[in-house]
Amino acid sequence: MLLDKLSSPEELKKMTKSDLIRLSVEIREFLLNSVSKTGGHLASNLGVVELTLAMHKVYNSPCDKFVWDVGHQAYVHKLITGRQESFGQLRQFGGMSGFPKRCESDHDCFETGHSSTSISAAVGLAKARDLKKQDHNVVAVIGDGALTGGMAFEAMNHAGHDDLDFTVILNDNEMSISENVGGLSKQLRRLRMAPAYANIKGETRSILSSIPHVGDGITKSITKFKSGLKVMLVNGMLFESLGYHYYGPIDGHNLDELVNVLEMAKSVKGPKLIHVITKKGKGYLPAEQNPAAYHGVGAFDIKKGVQPKKGNTSYSAIAGKTLVDIAKDNEKLIAITAAMPDGTGLSDFMKTYPKRFVDVGIAEQHAVTMAAGMAAEGFKPVFAVYSTFLQRAYDQILHDVCLQNLPVVFAVDRAGLVGNDGETHHGVFDLSYLSHIPNMTVLAPKDGPELERMMKYAVNEHEGPIAVRYPRGNAPDYMSNEGSVLEPEVLVEGGDLTIIAVGSMVKTALETSEILKENGISACVVNTRCVYPLYKDKLKTILDQNASNFIVTLEDNVVEGGFGSSISRWFNEESMQAHIQNLGIPNKFVEHGNVDMLMTSLGLDSKNIAKRIQMKMKIRRRQK
Repeated sequence: MLLDKLSSPEELKKMTKSDLIRLSVEIREFLLNSVSKTGGHLASNLGVVELTLAMHKVYNSPCDKFVWDVGHQAYVHKLITGRQESFGQLRQFGGMSGFPKRCESDHDCFETGHSSTSISAAVGLAKARDLKKQDHNVVAVIGDGALTGGMAFEAMNHAGHDDLDFTVILNDNEMSISENVGGLSKQLRRLRMAPAYANIKGETRSILSSIPHVGDGITKSITKFKSGLKVMLVNGMLFESLGYHYYGPIDGHNLDELVNVLEMAKSVKGPKLIHVITKKGKGYLPAEQNPAAYHGVGAFDIKKGVQPKKGNTSYSAIAGKTLVDIAKDNEKLIAITAAMPDGTGLSDFMKTYPKRFVDVGIAEQHAVTMAAGMAAEGFKPVFAVYSTFLQRAYDQILHDVCLQNLPVVFAVDRAGLVGNDGETHHGVFDLSYLSHIPNMTVLAPKDGPELERMMKYAVNEHEGPIAVRYPRGNAPDYMSNEGSVLEPEVLVEGGDLTIIAVGSMVKTALETSEILKENGISACVVNTRCVYPLYKDKLKTILDQNASNFIVTLEDNVVEGGFGSSISRWFNEESMQAHIQNLGIPNKFVEHGNVDMLMTSLGLDSKNIAKRIQMKMKIRRRQK
């Protein structure tokens, strides 16, 4: 097999056209077999096989720099750059990342994981190259979905203004994770439907190249004619108006055409944009027919394909179903997503109330401020978003929502450690960046029924900004959901210490209390419910009735600036005496891997927590 002999891009350059075609087939077979065993991003990688081969055929990585937007389509790049043997541990704890990582290879020049960043990074790399008086190529690969992010336009506008020499490859597959929305998507669709221009452009180029010594005047006249023709055929020159040499649209699965266009763009100075049409899931029919289902997959049977999950009781599904139920009686409810209706559980809402559903595309900043505008006019917008992506809209939350005390609801999905996507996707900072903003309220349910109650409270009763944050995965049901969703509740009585837990960590706290009980230690377990602001009076009453002199806080957020910090600060301000142990995610970026495995590695599983508490209690007893 050709793939087995491929350990670096240099070997790729020696291959013939027929070799490359064979190699593309082998790569798709390898990806399908590998990802079906480990899980990973499948459809996006199947769609960029020929494009990646052409890039490595034309350019000289790592001297030439490739920046992959988001990066979940970089598997082919990793194969070509000598990492085939690492695919057996793809996205596994201690194994290869599913995204570009600088520590993995010199061929990964910039790390990515969030969308719309590649052009800005490439502009920075190209600027640095020019300042160092070097001469290499810089290429940003960005999808049509990621191009809806405002940051991408900021970078394109800047580079066009500066006439920066670099290349943007627009990988246009008409998808982000779900189907694209927006005016840009419509514009790209018009470009795709204008093959007449591409054909005429190619014929014009051939004619020009066959005529020796073409005068400047003739060349300018023909160029003007082509520009006018483009206006008629594709209804606008969006990219060329920004200062880019535009090439395309071209067939992203035609190696000859890709190589020719890349070579041509490489010889032209200034900013270039190559518009490539690809098919997400190319080569595997189920992924071609339903690319959204094959965006990020777990292990699956290739013959059967990805099967729908039965009895789905995930937090996301509960949140989505609850919003549909609320919307029946509350006409002011508007559901908002940033290109992720499926991932955030809003698919049924989208179908049931299409006029009250808004998908803004990959544009979290816009989503938050748009929600603020709706709230200012009396609506109750709910922005369902992953914790890691809400980080992108911090200023909008602070300035546009909280400063005006507007009733926007943030359904913060994927809070805590999320697993195999790793550092860029863990939602372990939201308590820290939300809990210090005035007017914000932050709730964290311990289980599914509590999430349902909190969503109903947030939409129907709460006035002002509120965030309900919940983890990835199936939601337990502890059957204890009494009292206000704002006030802390005691789940287990105990007199030796009190464990105050946040959200999903309540399960761990209950398991820890059982282990401690077996060792003769009585632990009170408290579900905090409202993380911010603290319900101090209720907490004080609970602590006075139980063990107030030894407190353990437990959260799936970084300890720095998290819930535990609030408890410690409160005790310090009130001069209350207690030993407080704050347990949570350490202040570092946590790698990818199975969530349970990661928690154990961080000492945040019930067994390790129980050991830490026992050790601390022994020390305290000796000190007495």
